Amino acid sequence: MARLNLGSYEDGGGADGSDGPVRIDDPSYLVGVPDEFQRLWTPHRMVYIQQGDPGHHDCPFCVAPSMSDEDALIVARGTHAYALLNLFPYNSGHLLVCPYRHIATYDEATPEEVAEIGSLTQTAMRVIREVSKNDGFNIGMNQGAVAGAGIASHLHQHIVPRWAQDANFLPIIAKTKALPQLLGEVRVALANAWPHSA
Repeated sequence: MARLNLGSYEDGGGADGSDGPVRIDDPSYLVGVPDEFQRLWTPHRMVYIQQGDPGHHDCPFCVAPSMSDEDALIVARGTHAYALLNLFPYNSGHLLVCPYRHIATYDEATPEEVAEIGSLTQTAMRVIREVSKNDGFNIGMNQGAVAGAGIASHLHQHIVPRWAQDANFLPIIAKTKALPQLLGEVRVALANAWPHSA
């Protein structure tokens, strides 16, 4: 490991009182005691330290439409419903279609909401297929927490693109999904391909 010379004090010694420069490649010269933990540096989460989490009681699907498309990961907005990327995707391009209205289950949706959820879903399939060249889709709604809905209070339909080789040992053994694109990049690609009349 390379050594960094941090200079010396006027008496010619290092910061540790030795005669030479301070060595930072040796833990004994550093503040603190090494431990068994690995560090995963996540500077993007500084927002929680600096601002807290003021929206943790709010429904994210009710809040998202009030934000910019970029910040909320919204791909398309309709009259009664909109499409946005799943913040915790199963695969790249995993979209959610949500009504603006805060309803929990599909039977509470109006005919207009049902029609637009269906229309946005069809358009999303075409756009994802064009952009991602996927082989198939999983489409569905989890109704209620008992059925697996992460946010059970607000209806949302999942559109998950699938590829023939998208399942490997990572999700099975390591409970980890490998995602080749960042969410912002996926949002831009899908939004740019979305037909403006849809």
